[in-house]
This record gives sequence, structure tokens and C-alpha cells, in this order.
Amino acid sequence: MTEQQPYRVVSRHPGFELRRYPAHLVAEVRVQSSFIRAPIEALRPLAGYIGGANRVRQPIGTTTPVTRAAPGTTRIAMTVPVVQEEGERPGAYLIQFVMPAAFTAATLPEPVDPRVRIREIPPQLAAAVRFSGRWTERAFGQRATVLGRSVTAAGLQPTGAIRYARYDPPWKPWFLRRNEVVLPVVE
Repeated sequence: MTEQQPYRVVSRHPGFELRRYPAHLVAEVRVQSSFIRAPIEALRPLAGYIGGANRVRQPIGTTTPVTRAAPGTTRIAMTVPVVQEEGERPGAYLIQFVMPAAFTAATLPEPVDPRVRIREIPPQLAAAVRFSGRWTERAFGQRATVLGRSVTAAGLQPTGAIRYARYDPPWKPWFLRRNEVVLPVVE
């Protein structure tokens, strides 16, 4: 079973739930592309990284969810969600794979591909709305707009880029897919 990024629901509000996310690591790639093409373009370097295109920095214990790929590399178990975050300019996106919780910054292997960057995301409070359906810019955009309004109406202040989270593989029927829009808010 695929490991899911942990969070704790703090409270429920009309239109969203407020969640507390612990600090976690992501492998990310910056992409300049359309909303739909960005995750496709980032897939090869990110999948390569978790598939073994990395340098093992230290031995990995038996409790870590990995298997050896080749000498000097490590396969990293897939986790969900795959996150797409809006970049600093139109058409720029950060595509992120959330790393398994068993890894730390010291134990996570270094990427071989220079496009892949490892980053620690600090603990954060965030508003989230969950929905099923297709991965279209319109579907995510509509929910992002409603979420932003709901957060403001609840007296909360957004504090970061909106994130689009995909939990399921592309072959899963669209009506069964789990998707989320997540917006960090001020504590």
C-alpha cells in the first residue's frame, strides 16, 4: 500500500477542513509549462530519482521503506499525494513528490539529476478541500477560488502558494480519483 502524507484535522469549516501538516521532505522539479503538461514533464526526473537515480549517502536500515536498485543507488517507495504548486510567474510550477516519513534530510539519497531538488517543508497549518474528478485546470481552479473565499470568510489569512494534490494514478477512473486543493494559512 502506498504511504500517504500524514496530517491532523484541527477543525471543519464550511467549504474546507483545517489541517496541521508535520514537517516533511519533498523531491521537486521546477517546470515552465501549462497546468496539464507540467506534471507530465516533471515525471521523468522525479520518477527516475525515486527509481534509483540517486547517490546513497549512508546505509539505509531495514525499517526504511526502500529496496536496493543498483550499487550506490536506492529505490524510494512512492508516496501520495503528488503536489503541484503555482510558481512565481504564470506558467511556472513546482511538481513535488512527498518523500516517505521514514527519511530525514540526512538519510535521503542525493539526486543525480540536477533538476531534482530536495527540500524540507516546515510544519504548517493549511485549509484543504477534497474532491473527485478529472485533473483539469478548470476543476482545480474553481475549487481554489472557492477555498480562498471560504478561508477569508472564516477569518483566516492565506500565507503561501496554493497546492494541487493528486492521490491516484492516471489509469484510475476519473470519478474515483482523490484530489485536493490546499492553501497554507497563518497560525
